[in-house]
Amino acid sequence: MLKLGEGTSFAIIASDVIYPTGSGNEYGDKFFHPYKDYDAPIYAIPGNHDWYDGLGGFMRVFCDSPPLKPQPDRGLRGLLWRKPETIDETRLEQARALRGKPSQQAVQPGPYWAIESDSLLVVGVDTGIRGTIDKAQTAWLRRVSLDPRPKILVTGKPIYTRNDYKPSPLEEGGTIDDIVRDPAHRYVAAIGGDVHNYQRYPVKVGDRVIQYIVSGGGGAFMHATHTIDRVDVAGVLEDEFKCYPLRGDSLSFYSQLYARRLRMRWLYLTPAEAVCLMSQHIKNEPVRTPEGPVTITRRMRWAARLLGAWPWPFRLPVDKVFHRYLSELSDWDTPPFFKQFLHAEVTPEELTLRCFAATGCLGQELDPPLEDEVRISLA
Repeated sequence: MLKLGEGTSFAIIASDVIYPTGSGNEYGDKFFHPYKDYDAPIYAIPGNHDWYDGLGGFMRVFCDSPPLKPQPDRGLRGLLWRKPETIDETRLEQARALRGKPSQQAVQPGPYWAIESDSLLVVGVDTGIRGTIDKAQTAWLRRVSLDPRPKILVTGKPIYTRNDYKPSPLEEGGTIDDIVRDPAHRYVAAIGGDVHNYQRYPVKVGDRVIQYIVSGGGGAFMHATHTIDRVDVAGVLEDEFKCYPLRGDSLSFYSQLYARRLRMRWLYLTPAEAVCLMSQHIKNEPVRTPEGPVTITRRMRWAARLLGAWPWPFRLPVDKVFHRYLSELSDWDTPPFFKQFLHAEVTPEELTLRCFAATGCLGQELDPPLEDEVRISLA
């Protein structure tokens, strides 16, 4: 990121800045220290994990707001919900010094905002915990969307993910995607975090194409992509859909994780075996052709079924159950990590979005691999 981000004007974190509970006392280790050498401002929109702390840490760090007063919770929520931590101001001040250069400073007006350039407007919305925005933010979003420039939406909840359509609702009715699809608003892309991988769906809306992107694979554990079935949502063809990690790499990664955890060596699928299994199931041409012939065996098929590569009544937790209960037990410290980030470049005529892998391998730090690229006309 430091190499490819050199000379960029700013960076954006698309939700879930501090994982898992958004504590203001964790910003030193999880924000200021990791990004201390990035020599430009960083803006963010909060995700559900930032809201688990009542948004106190987020507002203190990004909006320079005074410490928020905790609001009393009544009933069952008051008994069970995590109480926000009181921020250690001395510790926070020491952490801020890690990104203390004038070129790194930024204060945003709130948890939702718009960044202006001559050629493009970047609009960030705060979808909270449940993915809904209230009347005040909706009125602001409608007003900002009338600006004549082309736009990117950055949102905490992706609109298309896992071959499914999940438009965030507006409190007053309708969805955020209704605003994005209105041709008068000129949105060319909608980028959502929350899901820990990369996906891109080029959706045809009338006589134009809007790029719907999932870009939440920068931190925490990796959400599987091998559980995404053959893509057909909103008329997007399988070969038009892009993801990172590739399905075969995802299947191989999870097979290695569970083979180690359960001490069942037969579960492990090599990358070449996993690619062939996924290609046979999805019925697509693999992006990378495996070296040498691969004979698919019964053992490999059983492993793939148990790992959720296709529907099966008995399978290991690799999706929602894994996310909720096992992710903290699956810390993975051996490259490759299958993380990713986006690089955006804009001219008056064109917006270029590139997805780069961040694997933890030294050679790929020196020469980061490009996993996906899309060029969008702004004419």
